[in-house]
Amino acid sequence: MAEVKGFIDSVYCGSGVDGRGLRCVVFFSGCNLRCPFCHNPETLFKRGQEKTAGELFEYLKRYKPYFKKGGVTLSGGEPFLQKEFLLALAGKLKSEGIHVVAETNGYICDEEILRALDGVIVDVKNQETDDLSPYNKFFEACRNAGCDLTVTNVLVPGKNDSAEKLRALSALIKGEGRVKFLPLRKLCEEKYRELQMRFPYADIREAEEEDVIKAENLLYND
Repeated sequence: MAEVKGFIDSVYCGSGVDGRGLRCVVFFSGCNLRCPFCHNPETLFKRGQEKTAGELFEYLKRYKPYFKKGGVTLSGGEPFLQKEFLLALAGKLKSEGIHVVAETNGYICDEEILRALDGVIVDVKNQETDDLSPYNKFFEACRNAGCDLTVTNVLVPGKNDSAEKLRALSALIKGEGRVKFLPLRKLCEEKYRELQMRFPYADIREAEEEDVIKAENLLYND
């Protein structure tokens, strides 16, 4: 039987922000959204490198002593788009006792995937929309699957830092814990230039620490 193959853009070993401890991050190719603040535009259209789950597992396993208190994070792009590849890779990693989480946009609700993970990091995309209904279904699926949930939100000045937007976010996450705000950064602009793509948020200022503090106060103390 042929082994499951998938497409990945790259692997980065050394992240301290994509889950607990030090982690290797696998960037899957392909995404079902086009977020205007995307830091990985190179994953949106390119097919990337074709790998079998076994090949990628053997590569990642070499770093096990390095991330023994962390693990592997499946990111992208959107890893849930490559379900069979994700399941095969996660299964191999967990068989070695390696902690596996995925970063997702929450628009693909699949309890089979969630059960295969140790945790999931969901980024709420409320910058250009007021419709947060997809996340209610996703959060429920996480509870049903017993999958540990972390909620993040890219804070964009003038887009989703108003009291109204934050009240809606607060109502959404009620009972799900706190939100980790990720201040808008524009280090990705060079990538957009190389890809000959316009960066949609080029004219918006980066978020600062005081923006995050203000948002947290509005979210939790309003």
